[in-house]
Amino acid sequence: MENNTILSLPRIGEKAPAFKAVTTQGEINFPEQYSGNWVILFSHPADFTPVCTSEFMTFASMEEQFEKANCKLVGLSVDGLYSHIAWLRTIKEKIEYKGMKNIEVKFPLIEDITMEVAKKYGMIQPGESNTKAVRAVFIIDPKGIVRAMIYYPLSLGRNFDELYRALIALKTSDEFGVATPADWRPGDDVIISPAGSCAAAKNRMDGKESGLECKDWFFCTKKIAKEEVLKKVIKQ
Repeated sequence: MENNTILSLPRIGEKAPAFKAVTTQGEINFPEQYSGNWVILFSHPADFTPVCTSEFMTFASMEEQFEKANCKLVGLSVDGLYSHIAWLRTIKEKIEYKGMKNIEVKFPLIEDITMEVAKKYGMIQPGESNTKAVRAVFIIDPKGIVRAMIYYPLSLGRNFDELYRALIALKTSDEFGVATPADWRPGDDVIISPAGSCAAAKNRMDGKESGLECKDWFFCTKKIAKEEVLKKVIKQ
């Protein structure tokens, strides 16, 4: 029988759906209490599963790195609070992975037995499972606006270097009013949006706009030093 479940999906550029929830670090009011911070809200299918364990260890080991970028981490699964606590304790006491051990997860992990939050964020995808959240990632800015979304199936672990890269790229776009090209990292050339008038386009092509290198009117790049980028987007 065809599944006609209608998914609720947040949209980029809109306010992140609000909720209150119990977590391993106490109650949270999301995203209100994170105002002024970037946030990565992410879901995992279930506690005491191997792929999820590897991901939580990786996120926990990178928490300080995200913190320096003014970004808080918030996890979620449809398990209960006591399951969360037992799982995180087991990770700290027993699990070693890629040289990581004695890893303590300090960021909040949301209890979502009713799947209320998971459904608000489109984390329950019937094609994968009706009872487990897929590996969804939401990058939310300091104003509570959804800026990026990435969904992974249950079987695929996330690339955490890419999640961090995406965060830094979004912050760079905001700080400098630019776009970032494929595979961009701090120090690489950035993209300057196409000119809004014929005269502006001609100035660009004639080299009259300082610091731009234009291959054509619609493709102009500019150099921003890595140090300048990091000074703006990372706490020194």
